[in-house]
Amino acid sequence: MKFYLKILVFFILLFSSVSADDKNFENKWSLYTGTFDFSDEGAKSTLYGVQYINLNNHYDSFLGKLYPVTGFFLTVDNAKYIYKGFQTTYDKGSFNITPSFTPGLYDKGNGKDLRHVIEFKTEIQISYNISKKSEIALSYNHISNANLGDNNPGANSYMLNFLKKF
Repeated sequence: MKFYLKILVFFILLFSSVSADDKNFENKWSLYTGTFDFSDEGAKSTLYGVQYINLNNHYDSFLGKLYPVTGFFLTVDNAKYIYKGFQTTYDKGSFNITPSFTPGLYDKGNGKDLRHVIEFKTEIQISYNISKKSEIALSYNHISNANLGDNNPGANSYMLNFLKKF
């Protein structure tokens, strides 16, 4: 866990010097690191990712406001996942609960074979507002091919996230 904390501190220092206009937050970026497929000892790997949330463009739905999400992660085993989907956030004071759904394209590299190039990521994130512009969060996701492949092994991951509004 010490390694994850070093990465998080690096991200916080990197983005803490960037200022934002308090009146108009249009973009949110998330940098994260964690463990890809922690539940499969043979496939477990460290991952690093970046995600963009467009706060200026949302769709009203029965779930609340849906914001477009675009992201990418890479594992140390060279597995890659690029995704685009949506998320909604439920504000609970200083804490936020953010579920998301992001279909994407997966390449196993030297990592786990998820048995299809098209994969679906569902995620839940719990974040804490450390300022008006920054959040720190923990998230859990599951990636699955929804039986598009001949097998559906899936992958469960957890991450430590740093989010910043610009």
